[in-house]
Amino acid sequence: MTTTQAAAAALATAGRTRTSPRRRAQVSRGVQYGALLVVVVVVAATADWGRVGAAFADPAAVRAIAPLLPRAALNTVIYTVAAFAVGLGLGLVLALMTLSGVRVWRVLATAYVEFFRGIPALLVVLAFGYAIPTAFEVRFDSVVLQIALALGLVSAAYIAETLRAGIQAVPRGQVEAARSLGMSPTATMLRVVVPQAFRIVLPPLTNEVVLLLKDTSLVFALGLATSDYELTKVGRNALSDPDGGLTSIVAVGLVYLVLTIPLSTLTRRLERTTGHRGHV
Repeated sequence: MTTTQAAAAALATAGRTRTSPRRRAQVSRGVQYGALLVVVVVVAATADWGRVGAAFADPAAVRAIAPLLPRAALNTVIYTVAAFAVGLGLGLVLALMTLSGVRVWRVLATAYVEFFRGIPALLVVLAFGYAIPTAFEVRFDSVVLQIALALGLVSAAYIAETLRAGIQAVPRGQVEAARSLGMSPTATMLRVVVPQAFRIVLPPLTNEVVLLLKDTSLVFALGLATSDYELTKVGRNALSDPDGGLTSIVAVGLVYLVLTIPLSTLTRRLERTTGHRGHV
């Protein structure tokens, strides 16, 4: 066999033994599944399931906290809706300010967005709970209003950026067509651009609702009456109760999941819908 023939035979053998990308992917998935199975087996074999059940699935603790959960869940939803209403209204104003031709509006809106995105939301909640009433001698007669303002101001900073991106994503031709029909810049923005921008940003806005619902847990720091407790406050109180323990936290977490999973599912569906329309 000549040298050329030997080289050709070696190349043919290498081609036959080379693993295809599909085969490599199958092997990689098999290794990952195997590793996961090993971890599950080790945990199942070493965990003290009696102790785990007593800590996280105590029927007595569930019965103790169950009567409080419906009211707390309703309060959580009310706080979320009220804060989102404040955040959406203020966020739209801020988004329009950032796109304004007047420099002072752009500076003020940018400063607001950077400030409230840069500080923890808990500080704002504490400010509305204690600092602002003391400094300005104001009293919030409505807990819902107090929480809506605190969380809404923070949410507005994020919503403003989302809406700004949506407004800038509206095709320029839409604006030019409206102007050619004699519409003023303000009417064009409010009647043509903003409605289309809202359709574009529906998925991230829905996701903002999910984040805001979880941020309502921060109001536990306020001095609330029992009828105003939200889910986290109920869970924290039950955690220190002899009949509560860690099971109460699990119960509260499950209620949060009941509230957030439908919203997350809606977000994914809106993303698919708006993405599909974007390709049409």
